[in-house]
Parts: sequence; structure tokens; C-alpha cells
Amino acid sequence: MASAFGRELREGSAGGGSDGNFTAALGVPTLDGLGPVGDGAHAAHEHVDVAALPWRAALVAGLVSRLGDAPAKA
Repeated sequence: MASAFGRELREGSAGGGSDGNFTAALGVPTLDGLGPVGDGAHAAHEHVDVAALPWRAALVAGLVSRLGDAPAKA
């Protein structure tokens, strides 16, 4: 999906916690970190790359749209 925007997404890790920790611990494939591009979460130098917001929003919208196309599981 990101390649449609000329971007490459790679696996990564970061400190901190999220609700995704619970699903990942159960072995469930988990997407996390789909928020804005930036750095310094919760620090004085925290910032968001405003120029990246449109493609990032389109990426998330495309992922959500594809979820709607997936066959329902029983």
C-alpha cells in the first residue's frame, strides 16, 4: 500500500507501550505506529512532519478500506 505513494515501510520497534502489546503477545499480527511521522514522543522536542500528513492519512484510509474488503471470519 505504501508503495502506491512512493514510500517504503519497514518493520521497526520503539520503546513505550500500546494496546498492541496485548495482541502481539498473543501472537496476533498487529499493526501499530500508524500515527503521524515525527520524533520525540512526549518530550520537549516532540514534533510532527506536517508535510507527511497527507500521504500518511491516505495510507491509513487505504488500509481501513482493505479491511472492509476482507472476507468475514467465523
